[in-house]
Amino acid sequence: MIVYKLTDKKLQTYGGYQWEPGVARETDGSGDLCGPGWLHYYHDPLLSALLNPIHADIADPVLWEAEAEGLHRDDRGLKGGCTRLTLLRRIELPQITTEQRVRFGILCAKVICDNPAWLAWPDRWLDGSDRSQEAVRAAVQAAWAAEAAAEAAALGTPLDLIAIARAALKGDSDE
Repeated sequence: MIVYKLTDKKLQTYGGYQWEPGVARETDGSGDLCGPGWLHYYHDPLLSALLNPIHADIADPVLWEAEAEGLHRDDRGLKGGCTRLTLLRRIELPQITTEQRVRFGILCAKVICDNPAWLAWPDRWLDGSDRSQEAVRAAVQAAWAAEAAAEAAALGTPLDLIAIARAALKGDSDE
């Protein structure tokens, strides 16, 4: 299966783990997905760029197309893990603007939040008709009120993060 892997410029990942193009790395699949028994990857180049800050947070990352084999585990689309991973070729990392990151977060929240007070705000932010501080404050207060329900929904509601990431970039006025 073709997947996407981030490294730093020295081809290293968390803890100085060294990678080499064309050389398979293997683990045993033991423990949690975030442990040393799994080799981490992303399902799409956009997700690697959008989610790097909340995962490895690699400064100035390099994106690789990779082959994932063996056992697989998935964290609801946020990242995947396998027991055998080979870096195939370096590819261009999508450049994501701050506005696109905000749009991605809003679109993700819209999938799981059903609070009418909050839902009145995101469409106005997304279409650019109301990005005022007052509107943001009201939306945040509504989101806090619905936080427990949203967390429960998130555990049971699968998100199509790749589709949401593509939608976040599609609506950018800078493109």
